[in-house]
Amino acid sequence: MSVRRPARLPARPPASLLAVAATALLLPASLLAWSPPGSAADQVAADQVATDQAVADDAPASVSVRSTGRQRIRLEALPQVVQPGGAVASPAAARAAVVATLRPIRPGRRVQLQVQEGETWRAVATKRQDRRGRAQFAAAASVDGAALRYRVKAMAAASMSPVKSTPVSTARWLRATWTDEFDGSQLDPVWNHRGREYAHGSRRSCAKGDPRATSVGGGAVRLSVIKDPDATTRCRIEGRDARAGRFGYRLNGHIGTQHAFAFRYGVAAARVKFHRLRGQHGAFWLQPATGMHAGALGSEIDVVEYFGDRHPQGGLASFMHRYEGKRRIASGGWIKNSRSFLAGRRDGWSKNYHVFSVEWTPRMLVFRIDGKETGRMRGKISDVPQFPILSLISANYEIPKIKEKRLPQHMYVDWVRVWETGGEPAGG
Repeated sequence: MSVRRPARLPARPPASLLAVAATALLLPASLLAWSPPGSAADQVAADQVATDQAVADDAPASVSVRSTGRQRIRLEALPQVVQPGGAVASPAAARAAVVATLRPIRPGRRVQLQVQEGETWRAVATKRQDRRGRAQFAAAASVDGAALRYRVKAMAAASMSPVKSTPVSTARWLRATWTDEFDGSQLDPVWNHRGREYAHGSRRSCAKGDPRATSVGGGAVRLSVIKDPDATTRCRIEGRDARAGRFGYRLNGHIGTQHAFAFRYGVAAARVKFHRLRGQHGAFWLQPATGMHAGALGSEIDVVEYFGDRHPQGGLASFMHRYEGKRRIASGGWIKNSRSFLAGRRDGWSKNYHVFSVEWTPRMLVFRIDGKETGRMRGKISDVPQFPILSLISANYEIPKIKEKRLPQHMYVDWVRVWETGGEPAGG
């Protein structure tokens, strides 16, 4: 099931530009470095954007900032982007992320989350401040359809006296712009199959997108890498990824909403259970509505990519790609200490579903797993409508890492959601 407003999108770009876009995920992650956290000035600017949007929407603010004496508390209510688990679930049952950032930083300081009930405040959870000054909570977004108001109380610590934040509301996030829960047995018409031809001479010459590598059932879409049953020859990998021998051609699950749905600024999230083995990479990403090619406006936003279990860097990464003339510029990289975002040793990116999200503002991108921030990027952020993409791709440099007898590999997506916040709504 998908719920959406039809987007006003540009005309379809030439096929030659689509072929260029097909190579967009293929820059080796090892060449890139993760961007540092945002500066105080960046955060103040982001706070102002959120406050201005709340005023425009005539809704209680989702961000509050309180300074008292030497202390400062920034509190932010985010959408329902917290839902780890082993089975499919309704996005309406996901929990909202509530993040408190305190200054000065006192790692280990207790921070209590409180919810307003009538004229009183009730404590619902307690966390400890981390080394970046944050206390991150998962909380109900609503009760009987009504938004909730939260605040935090930072307990006394060392020379710090107790202090309370000003409240925030979840009202801004109660209505998603677009949702697909993949009910039924086939894709909603909003999705189209991408990259459906072998791109000879590119870094994906041995694999292509194909509807046979995508299926819907049990409340999820399954994206796969499978052998191409129609191939009568084998593929030789040449160029920068050259390897000795020949390899079987492969079909990839690769879908997107180009020409059907796009949005500008907000939060995009997908609940994903990734494939297990190396030799392909799964991804949830966004591209400009006109496609990704030399001279294109906007940037490709790779919310998350996963390169398989037992990857030496942990396997999870986030990137941003943009063009300066004909030159493609990349930023981002591996998510450090990615296992710290799992529930424990028995949890895993290929064992359970987790929600991967990006908060996209005019000034920065903030990436999260189940509501916990993994990193952020700033500078030359896309300001054009973007469309969501889901894929499990076997690039030339990955194919030699897996024997054909280990195929198929599968990636599952339970739901995708977008909460649009700024600019002229792409949905009209």
